[in-house]
Amino acid sequence: MNSGVGGIAASLAGCLAAAAFAGADPAAGVAHARQMIEAHQTKPVFTAPGAPFDARACAAGRKMLSIPNNSGNPFLKGIIEREIAAGKEVGLTVQEWQNQGQPNQWTQGVDFAIRNHFDIIDLISGIDPKTLEPQLRAAAAAGVKTMTSHFYDPAQAVDPLVAASLPVNFNAVGKLLADWVIMRSGGRANVVLVESDEVPPTAPLLRGFADEIAGFCPACRIVQRVNVGVTEWAVKIQPSVQSALLANPDVNFVVPIYDSMSQFVVPAVHLTGRQSGVKIATFNGTPFVLDYVRSGAVDMDIGESLDWIARATVDGYLRAECGLPVPKNIGVPLYLFDAGNVKDAGVPAGYDQGYGGDYLQGFRSAWKLR
Repeated sequence: MNSGVGGIAASLAGCLAAAAFAGADPAAGVAHARQMIEAHQTKPVFTAPGAPFDARACAAGRKMLSIPNNSGNPFLKGIIEREIAAGKEVGLTVQEWQNQGQPNQWTQGVDFAIRNHFDIIDLISGIDPKTLEPQLRAAAAAGVKTMTSHFYDPAQAVDPLVAASLPVNFNAVGKLLADWVIMRSGGRANVVLVESDEVPPTAPLLRGFADEIAGFCPACRIVQRVNVGVTEWAVKIQPSVQSALLANPDVNFVVPIYDSMSQFVVPAVHLTGRQSGVKIATFNGTPFVLDYVRSGAVDMDIGESLDWIARATVDGYLRAECGLPVPKNIGVPLYLFDAGNVKDAGVPAGYDQGYGGDYLQGFRSAWKLR
């Protein structure tokens, strides 16, 4: 995820610190982690994704079908709801293809887009285009462009059937999660990671986490990795995390790398009676998880404004559709929510609260709206 100028500067500082850290006192690693965290605790600032363009003229008569990897995922559901609202502002018709995470349902969604003459298929944050290549070839032949958002890491190759992509720096997200557990544990974290390896951006995120731990926390350990497929979160995460906690009494952090997993991790921590000694850190900024932060059930959530993601997606896709330069990434800054600032997200938390509001006027200006 693009974390803005502050995040870039922090990343450069991190590289220099890593080079100097080898063999240093562990306290230096904690100081480095704190520096990285502080760089993401100021309100995000909007950066224009490109030159202003007439978004209404570009969107006129166009339709987009958003296909999440699972309609039960609150993070994706929230983004699509905001895509629909943002689309109405510029005249782009946006519709969700409801599904329960089954590949044959994704195939049906692509077929639906072809039959109903959609202009854009939006594979949002989870569906690997490789699983749908025959269908996406058929879509391209019918003049339907497939685009992805919040899916690839910048270091990953984009499937050639994808007409445009808005990547996220998942590797940087992994490092920031590691920095949090290093800082909060005083450099003595024993971590259970909860992951979904089938989702391609999981790999760069986990690599960032492991690299940061290896580089800055010699006393930290990844005790166990719990890998659960997206369609099995509801049945496998809770018992798997419970087993991991019971088998490893020294664990003091559980890191579900995508925050919608937290609805199954939080009960596992409570049922094992470990809530006083085990903290949870996660990523995405889904409103119900921010409510967990406010209640103390989750220690920290790396937030992204779901409304900002939706607008950035609509913006990037329209630029691609109308032959304009496409942003190199989704451009949505990261912002850390913890007990000290989570109240800014609202009670209950909202999709777009707590991040400041300059992005709203920023997109209106970028779209030449009055």
